Amino acid sequence: MFTVTVYSKPRCVQCDMTRKQLERLQIGYTTVDVTDNTTALEFITEDLGYSQAPVVVVDQDPQNHWSGFRPDQLKALARANASFATNHSNHSNHNDAAGVA
Repeated sequence: MFTVTVYSKPRCVQCDMTRKQLERLQIGYTTVDVTDNTTALEFITEDLGYSQAPVVVVDQDPQNHWSGFRPDQLKALARANASFATNHSNHSNHNDAAGVA
C-alpha cells in the first residue's frame, strides 16, 4: 500500500484539495508544514526544485513526486494502490494454499 508525504503551507487551496482527494481515494498521507520546517522547505525547493505547494512525494518511491493539485497523479496512485492490494492479496492466498498442501 502506498502512502505519501504532502509538503504544504497554511491557507493553501491546492494543498487542501490534495488532502481531500487523498482522503476520498483512501490513500494514507502525512502532512509537513514547510512554514514550520526549514529542512522540509529546503528539500522541496533545493533538492526537488519546486516553488509551489503542495509537493507530494510517494513514500515508497521517492523518485515519484509532483507539485500542485494533480488529480491525474492522485488517481494513478489510487489505481496502483488497488493493483498492489489485489496482487498482495492473491500472493498471500497463494502462499496460504501452498502451505496447507
